Amino acid sequence: MSTTDTTASTVLYDGSCPLCTLEINQYKKITPDGKINWVDVSAAEFVPPMGQSKEALMQRFHVIKPNGDLVSGAAAFVHVWEQLPGWSRLASVAKFPGALDVMDFGYDKFLKIRPKIQNLFKKTPCA
Repeated sequence: MSTTDTTASTVLYDGSCPLCTLEINQYKKITPDGKINWVDVSAAEFVPPMGQSKEALMQRFHVIKPNGDLVSGAAAFVHVWEQLPGWSRLASVAKFPGALDVMDFGYDKFLKIRPKIQNLFKKTPCA
């Protein structure tokens, strides 16, 4: 994994998850050049950052900010949304007191059912 560009954020996502890949591909289409490095942590060649495990990174959405801070869950999504044209309003909603906590609560609930949703995507032929 290369995070040598100190002006870009690095998104660590589970490319083996069809739902995750679908979402990431939508983000990639609108990401300004140089804003985000996209790293599939499920790739065989992926080497996790020091102190992290591949398994833990695959279980939750993570972003390494340009300053080196690692954020996950709702905070990671909000950080990505701040980089994308047309998404800044949604990111600003997360700034309201308690909003990030509610978003993380919902994300944690989603993660519990994610395997079932993944199975639906695997069984549905892509058009």
